[in-house]
Amino acid sequence: MSGASAAPTPMPPGTPVAVPVESSVWDRITSWASENKAVVYTIAGVTLVVTAAGVVYYLNDDSKPKASSQPKLSKKERRKRKEAERQAEAGKDKTATSPPQSSQKQQAATPAEAAREIPEITEELVATLNEDQRKDYALQLKNSGNKAYGGKDYNQAIDLYSQAILCKPDPIFYSNRAACYNALSVWDKVVDDTTAAINLDPTYVKALNRRANAYEHLSQFSEALLDFTASCIIDEFKNESSANAVERLLKKVAEQKAESILASKNPNKLPSPTFVSNYIQSFRVKDRPAGLEDSDEQPAESGKGQLQIGLSAMDRKTHEGYEEAAIAFEKALELGELGEYEALAYNMRGTFRCLRGLQDEALADMDTSIELDPSMTQSFVKRASMHLERGARDKAAADLERAVAQNEQDPDIYYHRAQLHFIHGEFQEAAKDYQRSIDLDPKFIFSHIQLGVTQYKMGSIASSMATFRRCVKNFDKVPDVYNYYGELLLDQGKYEEAVAKFDTAMEMEKQTKPMAMNVLPLINKALALFQQKQEFTEAEKLCEKALIIDPECDIAVATMAQLLLQQGKVVDALKYFERAAELARTPGEIVNALSYAEATRTQLEVQEKYPQLAAKLSGMGTGAASGGGGFPGSR
Repeated sequence: MSGASAAPTPMPPGTPVAVPVESSVWDRITSWASENKAVVYTIAGVTLVVTAAGVVYYLNDDSKPKASSQPKLSKKERRKRKEAERQAEAGKDKTATSPPQSSQKQQAATPAEAAREIPEITEELVATLNEDQRKDYALQLKNSGNKAYGGKDYNQAIDLYSQAILCKPDPIFYSNRAACYNALSVWDKVVDDTTAAINLDPTYVKALNRRANAYEHLSQFSEALLDFTASCIIDEFKNESSANAVERLLKKVAEQKAESILASKNPNKLPSPTFVSNYIQSFRVKDRPAGLEDSDEQPAESGKGQLQIGLSAMDRKTHEGYEEAAIAFEKALELGELGEYEALAYNMRGTFRCLRGLQDEALADMDTSIELDPSMTQSFVKRASMHLERGARDKAAADLERAVAQNEQDPDIYYHRAQLHFIHGEFQEAAKDYQRSIDLDPKFIFSHIQLGVTQYKMGSIASSMATFRRCVKNFDKVPDVYNYYGELLLDQGKYEEAVAKFDTAMEMEKQTKPMAMNVLPLINKALALFQQKQEFTEAEKLCEKALIIDPECDIAVATMAQLLLQQGKVVDALKYFERAAELARTPGEIVNALSYAEATRTQLEVQEKYPQLAAKLSGMGTGAASGGGGFPGSR
């Protein structure tokens, strides 16, 4: 389904469904992104929320960096830290042998008692100390601060770290003091201290993570996203907590920006003709009701006349035709006096309102259609698809069962019930319903196609391929057969065979629908050429051609963005991701699209703010692009 609901097992892009699954290309992109974390800063998986409890991890002895959470240190930094450790040990030895403190008494000393052995640190005193004395005092104060922190005496720890900073402005001391403010939930102070630490050491992962956490508490999500992203790059995406934080924040930033897009969105704008056509063709073609056929002329300024105009316009399968149909169905109900056709009028208006993303209005129309004529099972099925899009599976299933009660011989019901099972990974049940749909009407090609896809998902590759060979034999003039057959071949790595199928589908589309060509075979061929030979140029040309034919096609836009991102053309990729957000139909789809736009934008900001990471990021991106991960094709 679309991005508004989470589909555990996404359908192949382009699969016709109650609300077409290709409308949400983000299932495919998410799969791709999870294989290429160094290129797009989001991963699929369970989100982990960073809590205050995480501070224990951060406050392990900072003088001893850990490979799992610290950046690689330069030789100079390693020498500095070794010297600090050596001086610390020397200080302990001196204290243990010097009167009047005994060794046992020193061990039992509180942080405050230990600190009292050091003169009160002021700027004036520090000015009189030599460098070794400053380092020695700083280290002792830091150690005392750590003990105070361990005893949850955060204010005492803050005072000790502050004195240590006067002796030596070390990034560790600032970061540790920030941890105290973190424990006290003084978030602005956390930001101040971690910023000071990062200014001294721009690749200090712990400080970046602490500041990101503080920014998130302050609802400065873009700033938090930038810090967590930089942290991920430094750690080469090995810290799962940081990577999950990036995903969480991408969604938060996207949700904030989605509000403005939704506020300014044109409620009358339809999605691409590719989208609309695949929605409409997910229902079997039925004869027009008597009196609404083209041969029966109805007055244009009547409700019946507008309903007739809308149905005729739909048959053209073009952007202009669909726009005309949507307007006509609205006008038909405004004019009224529809008589026996009123339920159909509400059904059609609700259909186009759903396509526009006006879900509440669409549901209301389907409710009215069902009240007027419960025997119109298509209204139950369409309402089920709307509930499913919202994640209300129980309501969707109930509507489909009510449709069965009205007419158990309607094959459309079983096809769409199979889609519900497929979306939730219930492939055995889906296969049964697809077969039931075929038994009732063997002429509907999409039941056969989806049965083959379901068999493939179940691991029955031989059965799936046999189903598609039968489809080629029995529906040899239908381009969709070759397109979806090609997708499954592509998923198996059979590139040459897949490309041949896509070429056949494209040629048939040109011959049978020159004015309303389905662009999915073009996009799939682009993916095949990239995966097989890394042919970026040819793949881009195919996507550009698809966008000439259907400028509103979100799949073509998002695929182009992927291609550009793989090549390191981040600025260009960002434009396409932003365009995908503009084309998105529902709030969930807009958030998904913006998540990828924000991930790309953050990459640019990281390169600008942390130039020392740009080369590292570039190397990681190149490795991902050439490492064979590629696009997931029809997964």
